Amino acid sequence: MIVAAVQSDVAPTVAETLATVSSAAAAAAERGANLIVLPEMFATGYHVDPRELGIGAEGAGRFLEETATDLGVWLMGSHAALSSTPGSGDSARVRNRLTVAGPNGERFHYDKRHLFTYASEHLGYEAGGPTLSIVVDGVRITPSICYDLRFADDFWASGPETDLFVVVANWPIDRQDHWSTLLTARAVENQCYVMGVNRVGRAGDLEYQGGSCVIDPHGRLLAEVDGPWAGTALAAIDEKEVAAERARYPFLDDRR
Repeated sequence: MIVAAVQSDVAPTVAETLATVSSAAAAAAERGANLIVLPEMFATGYHVDPRELGIGAEGAGRFLEETATDLGVWLMGSHAALSSTPGSGDSARVRNRLTVAGPNGERFHYDKRHLFTYASEHLGYEAGGPTLSIVVDGVRITPSICYDLRFADDFWASGPETDLFVVVANWPIDRQDHWSTLLTARAVENQCYVMGVNRVGRAGDLEYQGGSCVIDPHGRLLAEVDGPWAGTALAAIDEKEVAAERARYPFLDDRR
């Protein structure tokens, strides 16, 4: 399977942003990508207060579904969405949702489990539930969102049944070293592929460096966007390599 990490910025309007990522996704599909991944809150950028997301946030899920069908690929990205459970007020019912859309109308979602209380995300959003794992072209994929990356226990729990972890993010430059280190750690710990997809640009006082990449089960960098600009990193994912790495070094068997 060929995966594509689309590193993008957020334009002044949702329509402009969707046009840009649509073009990038189409270009990746032309290069043979089966799975194309966009950053966290790809259509609007990350906002602690969901009321600042603006018109179009809810339409991001539909965009993913329609684009996946049009291009004949699998497409992922996170966006704001209302939860299906009652809440105390509109803002309390908003979730940071990663939608997985398939070429034949398939649709799955994962809602961010770990809310970034350091930036008061928990005041505007509702935490999600269980992890999601799906199989695409024989590859077992488990997605997560930004701050989730810091919680190794979730990755350890899903690791034995995962060939590829996907992490979408709005990870700021101030903690860029954490981003690259943790992505590599999750690959090495779980002996599987890890794909990190981060945004670039500025939003208020925050600057985003990108660092989107694909890491193999041995912790080696397969592909990256090597600068703070929009671009796409493509890499081949082979689930047999995961099985071979784990057979060669049966470290997961020693977890207690």
